[in-house]
Amino acid sequence: MTIRIVALGGSLSQQSTSLAALRAALEGASQVGAEVELFDVRELALPMYAPNAATVPDAARALCESVYACQGMVWSSPLYHGTISGSFKNALDWLQLLGDRQPPYLTDKVIGLISTAGGTQGLQAVNTMEFIVRALRGWAVPLVVPVPQAWRIIQQGHVLDDSVAAQLRTLGAEVARAAEHFAVGRITSPEAARAEATLQPVSESEARRTKSS
Repeated sequence: MTIRIVALGGSLSQQSTSLAALRAALEGASQVGAEVELFDVRELALPMYAPNAATVPDAARALCESVYACQGMVWSSPLYHGTISGSFKNALDWLQLLGDRQPPYLTDKVIGLISTAGGTQGLQAVNTMEFIVRALRGWAVPLVVPVPQAWRIIQQGHVLDDSVAAQLRTLGAEVARAAEHFAVGRITSPEAARAEATLQPVSESEARRTKSS
């Protein structure tokens, strides 16, 4: 089975450090045999997510179809004011379209997390992303890569620090490796899925299914 890894990230900046970091992680996933696909939030150009929107942009449908079909993801966001960027969060909000799939959202998908920061702190964005991973029923790998002072380490789309580049490639490889193990069999039991839906339904249809079961 070929493992598919979908990368989501970047920023609206012309020279996005988080996008460069994401590309380095994808190199690691490719090196261990995974098939990779990159979604740059700048190129996606998604409108603000609105529940029950009359129309769904093609870019959002393409993103969700790829995410549903993959076994793992890598997320990368810059640190803005202590958290993830608005454009990155908006892209994640469009994953609500997966709420009625079976299994819903990111159930049993493995997620690797990266953040890039202008200062010395980067974990705040990683911590925010980890909360979102859990809410969407995914599994975050223990290895995370916050990149401090990214303006110094990443320039013109290239990771200049060999140690950081190696960490990013290792993260990509780890996501692919874990996703391969998860793909062997379903990790989340039906009982756990029902319990989570009861505690935290994230769509109206899921809430209705839970009440009727």
